[in-house]
Amino acid sequence: MSVARRAVSSLGAKPWLSGERSVIVVVLGVVAALFGIAGALLGPVSLSLEQLSTTILEAATGAEPSDPVATAILLHVRIPRVVLGAFVGAGLALAGCAMQGLFRNPLADPGLIGVAAGATVGAVTAIVLGGLLFAEAPAGFRPYATPVMAFFGAALVTALVFQIAKVASDHTGQTGSVATLLLAGVALQAIAFALVGALIYISDDQQLRDLTFWTMGGLGGADWPSIAVAVALITIACLALTSRARALDLLLLGERAAFCSGVDVAREKRILGAFAALGVAAGVAVAGPIGFIGLVAPHMARLMVGGSHALLMPAAALTGAALVLGADLAIRTVTPPAEPPIGLATSLIGGPFFLWLLIRRRGGRHA
Repeated sequence: MSVARRAVSSLGAKPWLSGERSVIVVVLGVVAALFGIAGALLGPVSLSLEQLSTTILEAATGAEPSDPVATAILLHVRIPRVVLGAFVGAGLALAGCAMQGLFRNPLADPGLIGVAAGATVGAVTAIVLGGLLFAEAPAGFRPYATPVMAFFGAALVTALVFQIAKVASDHTGQTGSVATLLLAGVALQAIAFALVGALIYISDDQQLRDLTFWTMGGLGGADWPSIAVAVALITIACLALTSRARALDLLLLGERAAFCSGVDVAREKRILGAFAALGVAAGVAVAGPIGFIGLVAPHMARLMVGGSHALLMPAAALTGAALVLGADLAIRTVTPPAEPPIGLATSLIGGPFFLWLLIRRRGGRHA
């Protein structure tokens, strides 16, 4: 069986509740909302649903806070964290869904085109060399130097991947094959991690500590200015990716079949790659690299609603949001007031799930 046929077979898995796929999407939305509410209420200081609703109403109307402590906790710590976690999870999941469709492989991940590696280089550069690079920068910019550099690092690597694929296609006469994109991404990831290693080598103890925590991912640094930018960029990416649902369905049949069906294959690759990179870069820039969401969420959604991208993509986005919010809630409530990096929780979820996928696919081939 060809790779394309195996991908189509996997992506077309029957849903648990046949004929009720739209209901499952609604249920996923409710689950994500419940995790968000729980994330706002639970923590070292537990709050009530009444305090949450009162705080939101007072903030919306501009009234004086009736409970300043609850207002400070909710508006400056927990609600920003919940909003950021939901959008980061949705962005990573949709990017993963797009990459799995583009590469025609349900085990594909957004990191394959080097987005996360580029963001890591940018962030590490800001942490280690920020004192030199931004010595003359305005004081208001310095707190945002790391996410800004992370975003531009991701954008630069993505642009290089597609430029390399274009140059290769000019030499071979092909329209930028998926294999070329994959190999270019792998090569640039290797270069990126070599640069990260060099920067780690020259970092001091405090910088090394900052690097360690950033590379594990986390939502603790969420604030409204950075969230506003990240949410805007992730929303644009999500809308653009969901609008390519039909093209992704056709690409699963192979590039030739998609072309014969009227799809501009080269254009769709650029659009899918660019907006997947935008969604991942915006999330990684603010929250750091959060592993496995882009792989696990689309697969979990596919098992529930099947392989049609019209339903799969919103289901994956809601699943990704629920996974990130659930993982963040778990790490904040298991060992309060300590907050382990969220990347530890997602890796504990994603690692076993990935192994299960490998075993399941291997067993399917022998069946």
